[in-house]
Amino acid sequence: MIVFDLHCDSGHRFEGWFGSSADYDRQRERGLLDCPHCGSAAITKAPMAPAVPRKGNQRASLPEPPLHSSAPHSTSPAPPSPTAVLEQVMANTPIPPQVAEALQKLAKAQEKALKSSTWVGDSFAEKSRAMHYGDQDTETIHGRATAQDVHELLEEGIAIAPLPFPVAPPDELN
Repeated sequence: MIVFDLHCDSGHRFEGWFGSSADYDRQRERGLLDCPHCGSAAITKAPMAPAVPRKGNQRASLPEPPLHSSAPHSTSPAPPSPTAVLEQVMANTPIPPQVAEALQKLAKAQEKALKSSTWVGDSFAEKSRAMHYGDQDTETIHGRATAQDVHELLEEGIAIAPLPFPVAPPDELN
């Protein structure tokens, strides 16, 4: 499969998947391509940057995930703030200002919420149930749960929500 960035004579840009470059040429010659936005049949390839894959022995250079530990008396250095991570360019294009602002507000809200939350690690589902059924005092917690745990908690009517940004366990921070 090959992916081409295409555009029509009205300036709409979109993506097309083809079996080969020759397949694209045949479909274009037969008039089988049209713009999904306006229906124009005047389709051409848009300029594209080549995709050069990384060697198999190289690791991807990804931004550090936003980290926060709410463990009491933690001696770990402060992790980078989620807002610092959000300032990086995503998906090869700058984030629209409104989206960047919304993500920064969301990151700040998560950071503030985690300050009063306790990391419970893999016992998140167990502790959530205990609090829900009155076997343990209610407190704000965060941790890890499997997809199956999440499904079961929601079926039981236990209010949980995913964190929008990843959180590293306190013992994994250096």
